[in-house]
Amino acid sequence: MKIVTIVGARPQFIKAATISHAVREADQVEEILVHTGQHYDENMSQLFFDELGVPTPDYNLGIGSASHGEQTGRMLESIEKVLVEEGPDWVIVHGDTNSTLAGALAAAKLSASVAHVEAGLRSFNRRMPEEVNRVLTDHVSDLLFVPTQDAVQNLRREGIGSSKIAEVGDVMYDAVLHYSEKAENTKNVLEKLNLEKKAYVLATVHRAENTDDPGRLTAIFEALMQVAEEIDVVLPLHPRTEKVLRRQSLFKQTDARLCLTDPVGYLSMMLLERHARLVVTDSGGVQKEAYFHRVPCVTIRDETEWVELVEHGWNVITPPTSSNSIRTSIIDRLGTTGDEVDLYGDGTAASQIVDNLVHHH
Repeated sequence: MKIVTIVGARPQFIKAATISHAVREADQVEEILVHTGQHYDENMSQLFFDELGVPTPDYNLGIGSASHGEQTGRMLESIEKVLVEEGPDWVIVHGDTNSTLAGALAAAKLSASVAHVEAGLRSFNRRMPEEVNRVLTDHVSDLLFVPTQDAVQNLRREGIGSSKIAEVGDVMYDAVLHYSEKAENTKNVLEKLNLEKKAYVLATVHRAENTDDPGRLTAIFEALMQVAEEIDVVLPLHPRTEKVLRRQSLFKQTDARLCLTDPVGYLSMMLLERHARLVVTDSGGVQKEAYFHRVPCVTIRDETEWVELVEHGWNVITPPTSSNSIRTSIIDRLGTTGDEVDLYGDGTAASQIVDNLVHHH
């Protein structure tokens, strides 16, 4: 059986790594890895493949950044050529990026079977490009691998039959279990940044709804600078966020008051998350990773697709409308905890996915 896996952004490299390990343990399953080039910076791409032990992609399409329409269109064209050449039994797409949608559409139009990993999530905000990507991908896919019961219910409400849905847990949890020991034994990012365990806040800001809105971006960074007067704030800086901060003349004061660092690899990020006192983020994946390490989280968005984290007290949604509301939310969350529950399976999602694909072949 031949699988083509489409990836393009850092969270997808992590998800794909867990499935690639499971594929290598399976009998007579071949995987072709296609990197669209959506994240093309070496710190945001090659480093991940090296750390995670994922083979070099068989295809690197080199698409790079562009508007949503242009980027998705170019990916669609390039992925189609790969699928025609490879003739896979299954095409796996992950998550909710433009690479996800392009891979699913290219496969569906060629009548190739599509499997969507991390299916069924909904923020119910169609202004988010990610929401459009995940809804469309779910509806053209043949097998939907979902992480939670909430995701199952979302798909059923949209009329998708149970025969297409498999609740397997979350491959990101597989990854945390698989790479934890390696992360602790790796070059210590805490020492490099002179950080004490449980004595800093870890922040990430990259989502377009925040970086492209001057009011929201200013509120977020003013709040983080205020928090930094009481506790260190570490922020691995996404290239797009840095560009906007410089454009808005916010970079110098931010750099002076926060501990800014270049994007870090997966293992270093895992260490930063695990030993933080609190995580502040607009990332979907980082919300979950904070929970995996049992660290409280403040999500600076209007909503989240990971509603169970809010319901069980691990996450608080704080719309970035004012610096004061964000600062208050962060300070109030320091030292808190959520319910002791297991929300995302037992760490065997990747092997369940491969077993399902073999069974449906």
